[in-house]
Amino acid sequence: MKRLPALLAAAALLAALPAPAGAQGALVATAAELTAQAETLQPGDWVWAPALSPAGPVTLFVDLTRQTATVYRNGVRIGISTISSGKPGHETPTGVFVILQKDADHRSNLYDNAPMPYQQRLTWDGIALHAGALPGYPQSHGCIRLPLEFAKRLFAVTEMGGTVIVSGVAGEPAITPAPGLLAAEGPGGVPLDHAPLAGDELYRWMPDSAPEGPLTLVISRRDQTLVALRGAAEIGRARVYVPQGETATHVLMLSQAPGGALHWIQLELPEGKPGAPVATLPPASPDELADQALLPPAFAALLEPLLLPGTTILITPESLEEGSGGLPLTIADAIG
Repeated sequence: MKRLPALLAAAALLAALPAPAGAQGALVATAAELTAQAETLQPGDWVWAPALSPAGPVTLFVDLTRQTATVYRNGVRIGISTISSGKPGHETPTGVFVILQKDADHRSNLYDNAPMPYQQRLTWDGIALHAGALPGYPQSHGCIRLPLEFAKRLFAVTEMGGTVIVSGVAGEPAITPAPGLLAAEGPGGVPLDHAPLAGDELYRWMPDSAPEGPLTLVISRRDQTLVALRGAAEIGRARVYVPQGETATHVLMLSQAPGGALHWIQLELPEGKPGAPVATLPPASPDELADQALLPPAFAALLEPLLLPGTTILITPESLEEGSGGLPLTIADAIG
Protein backbone atom coordinates (compact mmCIF):
# COMPACT_ATOMS: atom_id res chain seq x y z
CA MET A 1 0.00 0.00 0.00
CA LYS A 2 2.93 2.34 0.53
CA ARG A 3 3.62 2.29 -3.20
CA LEU A 4 0.11 3.48 -4.12
CA PRO A 5 0.86 7.26 -4.16
CA ALA A 6 3.88 6.67 -6.38
CA LEU A 7 1.85 4.51 -8.76
CA LEU A 8 -0.91 7.10 -8.97
CA ALA A 9 1.63 9.82 -9.66
CA ALA A 10 3.22 7.74 -12.43
CA ALA A 11 -0.18 7.07 -13.99
CA ALA A 12 -1.05 10.76 -13.90
CA LEU A 13 2.24 11.79 -15.47
CA LEU A 14 1.43 9.53 -18.43
CA ALA A 15 -1.42 11.91 -19.18
CA ALA A 16 1.06 14.66 -20.01
CA LEU A 17 3.14 12.58 -22.43
CA PRO A 18 3.03 13.51 -26.12
CA ALA A 19 0.89 11.62 -28.61
CA PRO A 20 2.18 8.39 -30.17
CA ALA A 21 4.92 8.60 -32.81
CA GLY A 22 3.44 9.46 -36.18
CA ALA A 23 0.50 11.37 -34.72
CA GLN A 24 -0.05 14.69 -36.43
CA GLY A 25 -2.31 17.66 -36.85
CA ALA A 26 -3.47 19.30 -40.05
CA LEU A 27 -4.64 22.82 -40.85
CA VAL A 28 -7.00 22.87 -43.83
CA ALA A 29 -9.06 25.51 -45.63
CA THR A 30 -12.02 23.70 -47.17
CA ALA A 31 -14.86 21.50 -45.93
CA ALA A 32 -13.81 18.80 -48.41
CA GLU A 33 -10.30 18.69 -46.98
CA LEU A 34 -11.69 18.58 -43.45
CA THR A 35 -13.95 15.65 -44.32
CA ALA A 36 -11.17 13.75 -46.07
CA GLN A 37 -8.75 14.20 -43.16
CA ALA A 38 -11.42 13.32 -40.58
CA GLU A 39 -12.01 9.94 -42.24
CA THR A 40 -8.39 8.82 -41.79
CA LEU A 41 -7.55 10.02 -38.26
CA GLN A 42 -5.17 7.85 -36.28
CA PRO A 43 -4.60 8.08 -32.48
CA GLY A 44 -3.27 11.54 -31.70
CA ASP A 45 -4.32 13.03 -35.06
CA TRP A 46 -6.49 16.12 -35.45
CA VAL A 47 -7.64 18.48 -38.20
CA TRP A 48 -8.58 22.16 -37.86
CA ALA A 49 -10.32 24.51 -40.31
CA PRO A 50 -11.31 27.71 -38.45
CA ALA A 51 -11.86 29.75 -41.63
CA LEU A 52 -14.95 27.66 -42.45
CA SER A 53 -16.80 29.61 -39.74
CA PRO A 54 -14.71 32.51 -38.41
CA ALA A 55 -17.09 33.58 -35.63
CA GLY A 56 -20.07 32.48 -33.59
CA PRO A 57 -20.99 30.25 -30.64
CA VAL A 58 -19.04 27.01 -30.20
CA THR A 59 -20.42 23.55 -29.36
CA LEU A 60 -18.25 20.49 -28.79
CA PHE A 61 -19.58 16.99 -29.49
CA VAL A 62 -17.61 14.11 -27.95
CA ASP A 63 -18.29 10.65 -29.38
CA LEU A 64 -17.08 8.01 -26.93
CA THR A 65 -17.82 5.20 -29.38
CA ARG A 66 -15.54 6.58 -32.07
CA GLN A 67 -13.17 8.26 -29.57
CA THR A 68 -13.43 11.60 -31.34
CA ALA A 69 -14.28 15.21 -30.47
CA THR A 70 -15.87 17.49 -33.08
CA VAL A 71 -15.95 21.30 -32.83
CA TYR A 72 -18.83 23.30 -34.33
CA ARG A 73 -18.79 27.09 -34.58
CA ASN A 74 -22.05 28.75 -35.53
CA GLY A 75 -23.25 25.27 -36.46
CA VAL A 76 -20.39 24.59 -38.91
CA ARG A 77 -17.83 21.87 -38.25
CA ILE A 78 -14.39 23.50 -37.91
CA GLY A 79 -12.33 20.75 -36.29
CA ILE A 80 -12.17 17.12 -35.24
CA SER A 81 -9.70 15.23 -33.09
CA THR A 82 -9.07 11.80 -31.66
CA ILE A 83 -9.46 11.50 -27.88
CA SER A 84 -8.88 9.10 -25.01
CA SER A 85 -11.78 8.89 -22.56
CA GLY A 86 -12.31 7.03 -19.28
CA LYS A 87 -11.15 3.44 -19.02
CA PRO A 88 -13.34 0.62 -17.60
CA GLY A 89 -14.24 1.44 -14.03
CA HIS A 90 -13.65 5.15 -14.65
CA GLU A 91 -15.99 5.71 -17.60
CA THR A 92 -16.53 9.24 -18.86
CA PRO A 93 -20.14 10.25 -18.11
CA THR A 94 -22.41 11.03 -21.04
CA GLY A 95 -24.69 14.03 -21.13
CA VAL A 96 -25.02 17.75 -21.74
CA PHE A 97 -22.38 19.76 -19.90
CA VAL A 98 -21.27 23.37 -19.70
CA ILE A 99 -17.70 24.59 -19.33
CA LEU A 100 -17.40 25.47 -15.64
CA GLN A 101 -13.75 26.48 -15.48
CA LYS A 102 -10.82 27.14 -17.84
CA ASP A 103 -7.17 26.87 -16.77
CA ALA A 104 -4.38 26.70 -19.36
CA ASP A 105 -1.80 25.67 -16.74
CA HIS A 106 -3.92 23.36 -14.61
CA ARG A 107 -2.31 20.72 -12.38
CA SER A 108 -4.14 17.77 -10.87
CA ASN A 109 -5.07 17.90 -7.20
CA LEU A 110 -5.63 14.11 -7.28
CA TYR A 111 -2.50 12.78 -8.96
CA ASP A 112 0.58 14.39 -7.43
CA ASN A 113 0.23 17.76 -9.14
CA ALA A 114 0.44 16.21 -12.62
CA PRO A 115 0.12 18.76 -15.46
CA MET A 116 -3.18 18.83 -17.35
CA PRO A 117 -2.64 21.59 -19.94
CA TYR A 118 -5.55 23.59 -21.33
CA GLN A 119 -8.03 22.12 -18.88
CA GLN A 120 -11.73 22.89 -19.34
CA ARG A 121 -13.75 21.59 -16.41
CA LEU A 122 -17.10 19.87 -17.07
CA THR A 123 -17.93 18.71 -13.53
CA TRP A 124 -16.72 19.70 -10.09
CA ASP A 125 -15.86 16.11 -9.20
CA GLY A 126 -13.02 15.75 -11.68
CA ILE A 127 -14.27 15.40 -15.29
CA ALA A 128 -12.58 17.78 -17.73
CA LEU A 129 -11.16 18.26 -21.20
CA HIS A 130 -7.37 18.57 -21.25
CA ALA A 131 -4.25 17.68 -23.22
CA GLY A 132 -2.79 14.25 -22.55
CA ALA A 133 -1.66 10.90 -23.90
CA LEU A 134 -3.73 9.29 -26.68
CA PRO A 135 -2.88 5.58 -26.95
CA GLY A 136 -5.80 4.79 -29.27
CA TYR A 137 -8.21 3.50 -26.63
CA PRO A 138 -9.91 4.75 -23.42
CA GLN A 139 -7.22 5.14 -20.75
CA SER A 140 -8.06 8.12 -18.52
CA HIS A 141 -9.70 8.27 -15.09
CA GLY A 142 -12.80 9.86 -16.65
CA CYS A 143 -11.40 12.97 -18.31
CA ILE A 144 -11.38 13.52 -22.06
CA ARG A 145 -7.78 13.72 -23.25
CA LEU A 146 -6.92 15.68 -26.40
CA PRO A 147 -3.73 16.21 -28.45
CA LEU A 148 -1.78 19.13 -27.00
CA GLU A 149 -2.02 21.49 -29.99
CA PHE A 150 -5.70 20.69 -30.56
CA ALA A 151 -6.44 21.30 -26.86
CA LYS A 152 -4.69 24.68 -27.16
CA ARG A 153 -6.71 25.68 -30.22
CA LEU A 154 -9.98 24.49 -28.67
CA PHE A 155 -9.20 26.42 -25.47
CA ALA A 156 -8.79 29.61 -27.53
CA VAL A 157 -12.26 29.43 -29.17
CA THR A 158 -14.49 28.26 -26.28
CA GLU A 159 -16.09 30.42 -23.61
CA MET A 160 -17.18 29.82 -20.05
CA GLY A 161 -20.62 28.24 -20.07
CA GLY A 162 -20.15 26.78 -23.55
CA THR A 163 -22.01 23.58 -24.41
CA VAL A 164 -20.27 20.18 -24.48
CA ILE A 165 -22.30 17.10 -25.46
CA VAL A 166 -20.85 13.67 -24.62
CA SER A 167 -22.51 10.65 -26.21
CA GLY A 168 -21.86 7.02 -27.05
CA VAL A 169 -20.13 4.21 -25.17
CA ALA A 170 -16.47 3.30 -24.92
CA GLY A 171 -16.42 -0.46 -25.49
CA GLU A 172 -19.41 -2.63 -24.72
CA PRO A 173 -22.04 -0.92 -22.55
CA ALA A 174 -22.97 -2.37 -19.18
CA ILE A 175 -26.70 -3.02 -18.93
CA THR A 176 -27.73 -1.83 -15.47
CA PRO A 177 -30.75 -0.07 -13.99
CA ALA A 178 -30.37 3.68 -14.24
CA PRO A 179 -32.46 6.73 -13.32
CA GLY A 180 -32.99 8.52 -16.62
CA LEU A 181 -31.51 11.22 -18.79
CA LEU A 182 -31.86 13.87 -16.10
CA ALA A 183 -29.76 12.03 -13.54
CA ALA A 184 -27.83 15.21 -12.89
CA GLU A 185 -25.12 15.34 -10.26
CA GLY A 186 -23.81 18.25 -8.27
CA PRO A 187 -20.57 18.56 -6.28
CA GLY A 188 -19.56 15.27 -4.69
CA GLY A 189 -22.02 13.29 -6.81
CA VAL A 190 -25.07 14.60 -4.93
CA PRO A 191 -28.13 14.20 -7.21
CA LEU A 192 -29.85 17.40 -8.26
CA ASP A 193 -33.62 17.70 -8.13
CA HIS A 194 -35.34 17.44 -11.50
CA ALA A 195 -38.96 16.79 -10.55
CA PRO A 196 -41.32 15.62 -13.30
CA LEU A 197 -44.46 17.60 -14.04
CA ALA A 198 -47.52 16.84 -11.96
CA GLY A 199 -50.54 15.24 -13.60
CA ASP A 200 -52.34 18.54 -14.29
CA GLU A 201 -49.17 20.64 -14.85
CA LEU A 202 -48.66 21.67 -18.48
CA TYR A 203 -45.41 23.51 -17.86
CA ARG A 204 -43.14 24.97 -15.19
CA TRP A 205 -41.09 28.17 -15.52
CA MET A 206 -38.25 29.18 -13.15
CA PRO A 207 -36.04 31.69 -15.03
CA ASP A 208 -34.55 33.05 -11.80
CA SER A 209 -32.76 29.72 -11.32
CA ALA A 210 -30.20 31.01 -13.84
CA PRO A 211 -30.68 34.63 -14.96
CA GLU A 212 -28.11 34.29 -17.75
CA GLY A 213 -26.04 31.76 -19.66
CA PRO A 214 -26.27 29.61 -22.81
CA LEU A 215 -29.62 27.90 -23.39
CA THR A 216 -29.94 24.16 -24.07
CA LEU A 217 -33.27 22.43 -24.70
CA VAL A 218 -33.54 18.67 -24.16
CA ILE A 219 -36.55 17.02 -25.83
CA SER A 220 -37.49 13.41 -25.05
CA ARG A 221 -39.62 11.63 -27.63
CA ARG A 222 -40.39 8.87 -25.13
CA ASP A 223 -41.59 11.19 -22.35
CA GLN A 224 -43.03 13.88 -24.65
CA THR A 225 -41.25 16.38 -22.40
CA LEU A 226 -38.98 19.37 -22.95
CA VAL A 227 -36.51 20.57 -20.33
CA ALA A 228 -34.89 24.02 -20.67
CA LEU A 229 -31.43 24.47 -19.16
CA ARG A 230 -29.61 27.80 -18.91
CA GLY A 231 -26.00 27.53 -17.90
CA ALA A 232 -26.02 24.69 -15.38
CA ALA A 233 -29.58 25.04 -14.07
CA GLU A 234 -33.04 23.96 -15.12
CA ILE A 235 -35.21 27.00 -15.82
CA GLY A 236 -38.31 25.27 -17.14
CA ARG A 237 -39.97 22.17 -18.48
CA ALA A 238 -43.13 21.51 -20.46
CA ARG A 239 -45.25 18.81 -21.99
CA VAL A 240 -44.70 18.66 -25.73
CA TYR A 241 -45.84 16.60 -28.67
CA VAL A 242 -43.10 15.17 -30.88
CA PRO A 243 -43.56 12.31 -33.37
CA GLN A 244 -42.33 8.99 -31.96
CA GLY A 245 -40.64 6.14 -33.77
CA GLU A 246 -37.43 8.03 -34.61
CA THR A 247 -34.46 6.31 -32.93
CA ALA A 248 -31.67 8.72 -33.86
CA THR A 249 -30.33 11.46 -31.63
CA HIS A 250 -30.32 14.94 -33.18
CA VAL A 251 -28.49 18.08 -32.10
CA LEU A 252 -29.53 21.43 -33.55
CA MET A 253 -27.86 24.81 -33.09
CA LEU A 254 -29.53 28.17 -33.69
CA SER A 255 -27.34 30.17 -36.06
CA GLN A 256 -27.47 33.67 -37.49
CA ALA A 257 -26.87 34.26 -41.19
CA PRO A 258 -24.83 37.29 -42.35
CA GLY A 259 -28.07 39.13 -43.11
CA GLY A 260 -29.30 38.63 -39.56
CA ALA A 261 -31.87 35.87 -40.16
CA LEU A 262 -31.95 33.05 -37.60
CA HIS A 263 -32.03 29.43 -38.70
CA TRP A 264 -31.43 25.98 -37.24
CA ILE A 265 -28.37 23.94 -38.26
CA GLN A 266 -28.32 20.20 -37.62
CA LEU A 267 -24.93 18.98 -36.40
CA GLU A 268 -23.72 15.91 -38.26
CA LEU A 269 -23.38 13.33 -35.49
CA PRO A 270 -21.58 10.10 -36.41
CA GLU A 271 -23.20 6.90 -35.21
CA GLY A 272 -22.16 3.31 -34.83
CA LYS A 273 -18.94 1.59 -33.88
CA PRO A 274 -15.49 2.80 -34.95
CA GLY A 275 -14.97 2.27 -38.65
CA ALA A 276 -18.68 2.25 -39.43
CA PRO A 277 -19.90 4.75 -42.05
CA VAL A 278 -21.38 8.00 -40.83
CA ALA A 279 -25.16 7.78 -40.75
CA THR A 280 -26.96 9.83 -43.37
CA LEU A 281 -29.18 12.64 -42.17
CA PRO A 282 -32.94 12.10 -42.17
CA PRO A 283 -34.97 13.77 -44.92
CA ALA A 284 -36.40 16.28 -42.46
CA SER A 285 -34.68 19.65 -42.54
CA PRO A 286 -33.32 21.18 -39.31
CA ASP A 287 -36.17 23.69 -39.24
CA GLU A 288 -38.69 20.87 -39.66
CA LEU A 289 -37.05 18.97 -36.80
CA ALA A 290 -37.19 22.07 -34.59
CA ASP A 291 -40.84 22.60 -35.51
CA GLN A 292 -41.81 19.02 -34.62
CA ALA A 293 -42.20 19.90 -30.95
CA LEU A 294 -45.64 21.37 -30.23
CA LEU A 295 -45.47 23.38 -26.99
CA PRO A 296 -48.13 24.87 -24.73
CA PRO A 297 -48.61 28.38 -26.22
CA ALA A 298 -47.92 30.16 -22.92
CA PHE A 299 -44.63 28.28 -22.45
CA ALA A 300 -43.59 28.94 -26.04
CA ALA A 301 -44.16 32.67 -25.49
CA LEU A 302 -41.88 32.59 -22.42
CA LEU A 303 -39.19 30.62 -24.23
CA GLU A 304 -39.11 32.51 -27.53
CA PRO A 305 -37.23 35.65 -26.31
CA LEU A 306 -34.43 33.39 -25.02
CA LEU A 307 -33.79 31.73 -28.40
CA LEU A 308 -30.54 33.43 -29.36
CA PRO A 309 -27.67 32.32 -31.62
CA GLY A 310 -25.90 29.43 -29.92
CA THR A 311 -29.05 27.90 -28.42
CA THR A 312 -28.75 24.11 -28.66
CA ILE A 313 -31.54 21.51 -28.93
CA LEU A 314 -30.90 17.86 -28.10
CA ILE A 315 -33.70 15.59 -29.42
CA THR A 316 -33.43 12.10 -27.97
CA PRO A 317 -35.54 8.93 -28.09
CA GLU A 318 -34.59 8.24 -24.46
CA SER A 319 -36.52 9.06 -21.30
CA LEU A 320 -35.80 11.95 -18.95
CA GLU A 321 -37.42 10.55 -15.83
CA GLU A 322 -36.31 8.24 -13.04
CA GLY A 323 -37.14 4.56 -13.39
CA SER A 324 -36.95 4.76 -17.16
CA GLY A 325 -34.10 2.30 -17.53
CA GLY A 326 -31.23 2.78 -19.96
CA LEU A 327 -27.96 4.56 -19.33
CA PRO A 328 -27.85 7.72 -17.18
CA LEU A 329 -27.12 11.06 -18.82
CA THR A 330 -25.72 13.90 -16.76
CA ILE A 331 -27.31 17.25 -17.52
CA ALA A 332 -24.64 19.84 -16.73
CA ASP A 333 -23.33 20.11 -13.19
CA ALA A 334 -24.01 22.44 -10.31
CA ILE A 335 -21.98 25.62 -10.09
CA GLY A 336 -19.72 25.03 -7.08
